[in-house]
Amino acid sequence: MDVLEKIDKLRKEKGWSVNYLAMEAGLTQSTVNNLYTRRTEPKIPTLRALCDALGITLSDFFKESNQENEDEELIRRIKSLSPENKKALLQLLKNVK
Repeated sequence: MDVLEKIDKLRKEKGWSVNYLAMEAGLTQSTVNNLYTRRTEPKIPTLRALCDALGITLSDFFKESNQENEDEELIRRIKSLSPENKKALLQLLKNVK
């Protein structure tokens, strides 16, 4: 999930419009709208303001994103295994304590 997708997900979880997010973050509506229309990642001060408005830290924003990326990669790799390797992996995981 990229930065804008993550912001959008968090915004939607709160039930906020893009304009409401801008207001809560103390940013202009055009600043936030331009992120979406131009598909550009925000600069750090803008991202910090968005995170503050959403009630999370920058660290949390990226930590969760990294965890999601790792989970997605793990799932993708498991799906690409042969049936025999999936069975072997499952057996290995059952033995991990």
